[in-house]
Amino acid sequence: MDFQGFGPCHRGQPKDGGYKLYNRCGKPSVSAGVGLRKIAFTNAKGGVAKTTTCVNIGAGLAMAGYRTLLVDCDTQGQVTKSLGVQAGEGLAELLQGDAGLDDVQIEARENLFVIAGGGTLSGVKRLISRRDMRSESVLSEALEDLQGYDFVLLDTAPSWDVLNVNCLFYVEEILIPVSMEVLALQGVGDFLGRVDEVRRYRENLFVRGIIPTVYDGRVKKSAEILDQLERHFPDAVWPTVRYNSKLSEAPGFGQHIFEYAKKSHGAADYARLAERLAKGG
Repeated sequence: MDFQGFGPCHRGQPKDGGYKLYNRCGKPSVSAGVGLRKIAFTNAKGGVAKTTTCVNIGAGLAMAGYRTLLVDCDTQGQVTKSLGVQAGEGLAELLQGDAGLDDVQIEARENLFVIAGGGTLSGVKRLISRRDMRSESVLSEALEDLQGYDFVLLDTAPSWDVLNVNCLFYVEEILIPVSMEVLALQGVGDFLGRVDEVRRYRENLFVRGIIPTVYDGRVKKSAEILDQLERHFPDAVWPTVRYNSKLSEAPGFGQHIFEYAKKSHGAADYARLAERLAKGG
């Protein structure tokens, strides 16, 4: 897979409005806050390929030369497992004040770094819930001194809890993976309604796009659901990620799709999505 066809571009300004995409390009930089794009991969429904999408888009960006940090905000801790990385201190220790920012960043590949999630985040959620003031800013405060990245990508849990709310108060962009299933489609509207609640306090939070996943062209229902997505959310639907068994096999070997099956449909689809994200959506 050739990643030389896309690279840095100049930053524009976001458009106002609802769920239409806006053009804003990430300009690579190694200085804190310059060109840094903070993006959450989120959906309250599970089984929609959030982690697969976050990891493989992140890997695509890293291979194109963008320094990328993946932050695993899920108690399942699948990001490190997907990349074959041994997790030590992670996000839970950082949020609890038991570890510093430099202690929790793991170099998984060239240009690709990870802050691990895992079961200990359950206790952190209870800690955040008991906080009297600015409980929505715990994650933002913990990550405010990040330096040297072009992209910070958050893999969120399939829920709507205090940690996910923290994620939305930290990022500026949202990408919503949606599997081609009826229940997944029905949940998008409800989820976007909750995002609107956060946007009352975060006017600079934008839905960058909706990513259809597990699309199977052999199944009529996949095409029907994709058509409904495009009708309900015009201008917001990104190119599909086709069903590909290699995508589910790769994590078992601790590899992203470009390592495990670089000539597969899955690699082609995620390379296209990484390129689109790098160019501003």
